[in-house]
Amino acid sequence: MSRVDLLRNKLFQKEIDGLLVMKPENRKYLSGFSGTAGSLVVTRDQLFLLTDFRYIEQAEQECRQWQVIETKTSLFDSLKTHLQDWKISRLGYEEDFLTHKQFLELSKKVPDGALFPAAGMVEDLRIIKSRDEITRIIDSARLADEAFTHILDYLKPGCAEIEISLEMEYFMRKGGAKRIPFDIIIASGVRGAMPHGAASDKQLQPGDLVTMDFGCEFNDYCSDITRTVCLGAPTETQEYIYRIVLEAHDAGVNSIRQGVKASEVDQATRSVIEKYHYGENFRHSTGHGVGLIVHENPVISFKEGTILQAGMVITVEPGIYLPGWGGVRIEDMVLVEEKGARLLTNAPRDRLIVL
Repeated sequence: MSRVDLLRNKLFQKEIDGLLVMKPENRKYLSGFSGTAGSLVVTRDQLFLLTDFRYIEQAEQECRQWQVIETKTSLFDSLKTHLQDWKISRLGYEEDFLTHKQFLELSKKVPDGALFPAAGMVEDLRIIKSRDEITRIIDSARLADEAFTHILDYLKPGCAEIEISLEMEYFMRKGGAKRIPFDIIIASGVRGAMPHGAASDKQLQPGDLVTMDFGCEFNDYCSDITRTVCLGAPTETQEYIYRIVLEAHDAGVNSIRQGVKASEVDQATRSVIEKYHYGENFRHSTGHGVGLIVHENPVISFKEGTILQAGMVITVEPGIYLPGWGGVRIEDMVLVEEKGARLLTNAPRDRLIVL
């Protein structure tokens, strides 16, 4: 059954005549449209793609199963014109995406009582990846792995974090990545205590731990990986903290299989770190889904009740962060399978790499 057919089943179940899709990733998932401006309307028997004159030809080429409609004034004006013809009296919308201003504008264009919140309908479909999606994610992960191998020769005392970030981005873009889906994190020395320490002009120093969190968008799908290395001989404490995080990482990966709750994976990693009395130094969730965007459902956290299913792609990324000292994080992408998990990122992690 196609993605659109699955979505139509959801429309029928919720007694909605049509769904307005404005999120770029949901638009891409359903239609294949790669332009940067456009919206979809999915009804129980028709498919419409609304965009402006810049993308009409592109939309007609990429989305042959969709009726392409040019929006000459605004999307909401077009909806006002066509809703009755499309026999839509109950229109679902992505309430987690529309701004308040957009919602007010839309409300003025449609009959009273016509709008129904319907966020998550497409995301629920995206959470399980097809074979083709998994293949694309693997290719994206492979390019990130290659970027890690490439950058090791650049990690020298005196090199600035931002230089490392730029070199990694250049390597991945040269390798075919369409873009970098999030700011590359290069956090060295004491900056490693910041989980989201985006690359700065700080220069690497001998003895620094260097945490690198990076990925790319390749063939529309994202990758996300974190590795921590040491610039010179590590101290006993650096080795100790790394071994704890690695043990937590492995416990999380080993807990993954179809039927397990996302919260159980979080508990598997968290319990290891708590065992060593560093629980207060690991305060973010264990992971998240990855796909068309780098952070999508499910969230792997203590309060997430989602049951993992084969075909989900998630991250496992425990870390320990010690203000004034630094930090360690190890992150991998994992494919959930019926009886276990398959690591999709494979850059070395089993020991603290010393440069």
